[in-house]
Amino acid sequence: MSKWIKERDLADYPEITDSETQEALSLAVSQVVEYLKDFRDKFPYACSVDNFYEPGKNRNWTAGFYTGEVWLSYENAVSEAEKEALLAAGNAQVDTFLERIEKLDDVEHHDMGFLYSPSCVAAYKLTGSENGKKAAILAADKLITRFQSKGEFIQAWGEMGAKDNYRFIIDCLLNLPLLYWASEETGDSKYRDIAEKHIHTAMANVIRKDDSTWHTVFMNPDTGKFDHGATCQGYKDGSAWARGQAWGVYGTAVAYKYTKRDEYIGYFKRVTTYFLNHLPEDLCPFWDLTFGDGDEALEPRDSSSAVIAACGMLEMSRYLDEKDSKYYSGIARKLLKVMVDRYQVKDSSKSNGRLLHGTYSKKSPYNTCTPEGVDECVIWGDYYFMEALNRLKNPEWRIYW
Repeated sequence: MSKWIKERDLADYPEITDSETQEALSLAVSQVVEYLKDFRDKFPYACSVDNFYEPGKNRNWTAGFYTGEVWLSYENAVSEAEKEALLAAGNAQVDTFLERIEKLDDVEHHDMGFLYSPSCVAAYKLTGSENGKKAAILAADKLITRFQSKGEFIQAWGEMGAKDNYRFIIDCLLNLPLLYWASEETGDSKYRDIAEKHIHTAMANVIRKDDSTWHTVFMNPDTGKFDHGATCQGYKDGSAWARGQAWGVYGTAVAYKYTKRDEYIGYFKRVTTYFLNHLPEDLCPFWDLTFGDGDEALEPRDSSSAVIAACGMLEMSRYLDEKDSKYYSGIARKLLKVMVDRYQVKDSSKSNGRLLHGTYSKKSPYNTCTPEGVDECVIWGDYYFMEALNRLKNPEWRIYW
């Protein structure tokens, strides 16, 4: 039978120290620099195979995370030579993102934010890259073409308006910062207006009564109202997919960042409490939160969910009162302590990733996903691990999202 550690029982877990944070981040940066020889103008796939990524083209919804690692490393480089090498690599990758959006290559989906915020928006914020700015605005233009006015949401994928694809997924909350940035840069409110409509629809429909979240929400194409919830990647429709719940933690935090709507603090606390109350003893969630201690023999972990949630807690702690801010930042430090001690890649002969024991897509008897990247490094896990460490090192960090 599954057992979980309760949120109230976390007090005795140690927090990562500043020196441990610096050491872990420095190691991750050194690994990014080491593997520039393989990935300077190429990209790791979404997940490793036997804990090693193969280089490939700028494809899939995940390429932006690796470029985000390059920019985080650029910000934390220890020498001018490293900084120059990382800058050259980042710029080369930004050029491929510009080419991709200009050619509309594999962009018929909602993941423009995942692709273009940690790559091209980051490049523009850090270096003033005009190619980065151009690519990111084109990506924002592409993203808003997926807005459905009936129901007021951004359709995740599939033919626009098709009844079997009239849906959004919880992940999209992290695509929306691209739209806020585009409004800031262009002075055109259309991007922000669509983002806020989607957030409102998501908050009204994606959080269940028990504070778990739907992965997928199908809307009625005739009425624009909630039709039903489902999962593609969780264990089953009524369970809580760990990464989806983590997207909810970070997504509600960025929703508050951009809207300052007080009710979003409440949503954040609800989804975060559910996440924390369904962690196993070592604080690294299983791939679905229905599983806990006792399920190790059959079910894999998803370390990426822990670091995504940590980033969300660190982001939200910027806006909360002192007591709540200290609480959530402390929980993030506890999660990262576990990640560094037990899950960080420390031997490059074992992996060219940053964070072990992630899960991309686990098949179950009840879901529709393709099994892939089970108990592997996953590229967003590597990125958010570095982002979380960077947030602790640089509390005033200008985020890419």
